[in-house]
Amino acid sequence: MTLTPTVIREYDSSVPPETDTATFGLGCFWGPDARFGALDGVVRTRVGYAGGVENDPSYEHIGDHTEVVQVDYDSESVSFTELVNDAFQQHNPYQQSPKRQYHNIIFTVTLEQEAALTSYLDTNGYNRNKLATRIEPLDRFYVAESYHQKFNLRGKRWITESFDMAGYDEQDIRESPAAAKLNGHVAGHEVNAPALLHQRQP
Repeated sequence: MTLTPTVIREYDSSVPPETDTATFGLGCFWGPDARFGALDGVVRTRVGYAGGVENDPSYEHIGDHTEVVQVDYDSESVSFTELVNDAFQQHNPYQQSPKRQYHNIIFTVTLEQEAALTSYLDTNGYNRNKLATRIEPLDRFYVAESYHQKFNLRGKRWITESFDMAGYDEQDIRESPAAAKLNGHVAGHEVNAPALLHQRQP
């Protein structure tokens, strides 16, 4: 059986309709996009820019912003704390990139996320006074250009042609739960999505 438009549409329609959102800066956003997309409980991902004050950043004119990945997740399956733990596994919180574009940042958007992050740091013995990782509330998220979204799918015609046949445009692919899982899979991460992955790949 091959990956078909029907398989993609059915997978995307099967995910929980209500999600929460978390945003992280962890260096170049292609890697975290794939890693988070592969996690159980993560519904969709998108990459973009945040953490600065300048308006309308772009990859060519990023200004004082940082590359970030935004994660929509089902809180019944994975918690904000678990996502934070994974983010901390992806970087050394006592070191910071000299380039603001690649800063490590843990953003919060609610008081509950702020409390969960504080509890995580204290429980795991992190010295908040010595952390290099930035911890701050999310002010605004700017979606990155289409060619940065689901970067690992680029050139995988057995995947991209199926999305084309399903009538998905660039925004649809960016927001597609199926695309998030497939992006993680082709990047080499273990993905629990048999409806998608038990297809014959050319």
